[in-house]
Amino acid sequence: MKIAVTGGTGFVGRHVVRLLADEGHKVVVLARGIDPNPACSSGNVTWVRGSVTDRGLLNSSLAGCDAVAHLAGINLERTGQSFTDVHVRGTENIVAAAAANSVGKVVLLSFLRARPGTSSPYHESKWRAEEIVRNSDLDYTIFKSGVIYGRGDHMLDHLSKVLHSFPIFPLVGFTDRGVRPVAVTDAAWAIAASLIGDRLSRQTVAVLGPDEIPLGEAVRRVAQVTGHNARTFRAPIAFHRAHAFVLEKLMRIPPASRAQVQMLAEGIVEPWGDTTELPAELAPVTHFTDASIAAGLPPKGGFRRADLTICSMAS
Repeated sequence: MKIAVTGGTGFVGRHVVRLLADEGHKVVVLARGIDPNPACSSGNVTWVRGSVTDRGLLNSSLAGCDAVAHLAGINLERTGQSFTDVHVRGTENIVAAAAANSVGKVVLLSFLRARPGTSSPYHESKWRAEEIVRNSDLDYTIFKSGVIYGRGDHMLDHLSKVLHSFPIFPLVGFTDRGVRPVAVTDAAWAIAASLIGDRLSRQTVAVLGPDEIPLGEAVRRVAQVTGHNARTFRAPIAFHRAHAFVLEKLMRIPPASRAQVQMLAEGIVEPWGDTTELPAELAPVTHFTDASIAAGLPPKGGFRRADLTICSMAS
């Protein structure tokens, strides 16, 4: 098969690309940046540099493809990258290009709690993307996923850096909400299977890890593996939103964006909307243990001056 992957250099995308390439499929990787992923050097992988907002590029890139995995997404808005542009218009462009090229299937990676009628532009835009795919005439699978973790993620990476940098860790709100962490290898396996085996046709599926734990416990487990004593305290959600707003201005990738604060404030254990469960052979099985945490941790170290926006611009 020939399969296009948007966001193919991203955290989840690079794992999906590797799986597909290793299985001998031709993969067209669409991404904005250069990827150190060795899979992208494979003879089975074609590199296309560009954005999902470029409909002309998508039309040409999807030519001859049997399926497309739309994995491109952001959790922080920057100049030229809004939630509406990437999640909504990008998905409209993918669906239009897929239809124009008679692509057999579209797979979309969404968020577990994406829904309408919230104060979160992230949740709203992800929901609108789902609706665009669901209301198309194309075959599709929509993955509504919880927190995905592994090397290079936005969970273990940020948690470990905070623990290395600061003596205390603020928890979101006064109620300890739950999370069900999903190992990236498990998520990528399910996505790849839906692309190459006619699985999960016209379904919206929830992707959740096998362990449901309070956020505070997740922090303590990561701290234990990194050799830190996690001294936590609870702070109101308004504090975290204000803190995230400031850090979004100061840092290239803040420890938590306002979108992520909203996620943690409501918990990430229950899907919103009409979803089905993954079949047993595709359901995540990796437990959130010391071993799986250690495998996903970045090299030891905290935040550096290079993480500041002003230093990044100067370099």
